[in-house]
Amino acid sequence: MVSSGKLVPILCLAVGAFVWGLIWYPYRALAAAGIDGLWSTTLSYALAFVLGVPLLRRRLCAARPGWMLGAIALAAGVCNLGYVLGMLHGEVMRVLLLFYLAPLWTVLMARVLLGERLTQLGAAIVGLSLAGAIVMLWEPASGVPLPAGAAEWLGIIAGFSFALTNVLIRRSPDLPIEIKSMAVFAGVTVVGAVALALDPRSPGGPQVPVSDGSAWLLLLVVGVTLLAVNLAVQHGLTEMPANQAIVIFLFELVVAAASSWLLAGESMTAREWIGGGMIILASLFSDRVVGDDASKRETHA
Repeated sequence: MVSSGKLVPILCLAVGAFVWGLIWYPYRALAAAGIDGLWSTTLSYALAFVLGVPLLRRRLCAARPGWMLGAIALAAGVCNLGYVLGMLHGEVMRVLLLFYLAPLWTVLMARVLLGERLTQLGAAIVGLSLAGAIVMLWEPASGVPLPAGAAEWLGIIAGFSFALTNVLIRRSPDLPIEIKSMAVFAGVTVVGAVALALDPRSPGGPQVPVSDGSAWLLLLVVGVTLLAVNLAVQHGLTEMPANQAIVIFLFELVVAAASSWLLAGESMTAREWIGGGMIILASLFSDRVVGDDASKRETHA
């Protein structure tokens, strides 16, 4: 039976997993209403940042910005923007499973940036994750296990950026959780703004999308949800061991599989499920890839 002290953190993480398994749907609704993914992602995270400033004003005033916080913001910005755009334009489960290759990238960067040693069990877990990706991506016609399109590449890039964010956060334990959360929102906003400015579809510069009031209201709801869920998840992560948190986070895959089937009619082949299952199993034991210090983790906002 779950103790009362653990119930709230578990609920916080479960709600976060639920939202992130379903977040693709409101973004697709916004795209259908005329606000494309790049605009909707950038604006929703900008709203979350603006709404978070008065709530976290004291923490923000006490913070001392530095290059590390900027690096975290940049990595988290690429992670979250890539995650949303990948799931928006690709098959939800394939993109999400490729995102869950993050443990593979984590061990490589932790070795280089933190000097953490890969254990034998960790090597087996990394091998399992990589083998799962090969099985899932294998194309008999070409004989090469490569992502099928830009959306799947975005899933891999988002997972890589997520791993980099985790490693950078482990190098900065003095940064408060609230500051890290706001750095995520700021990072997505800045990266999104740069992407909009460089978007070849708008040679004359970014043009604010035209849509009706209900779409802008939905965008506001998404922004509020991002802020609330991020703070809830960060609270859960501070109270729950990493090996328990990852089990709860895998609920995201269940929600994504069910929602993509029910709402978008997407399904996966048996081979994709086998490869995905290998990735999921590797993620389940991802806290054992390196030493004990590597078990501290964050989540995408």
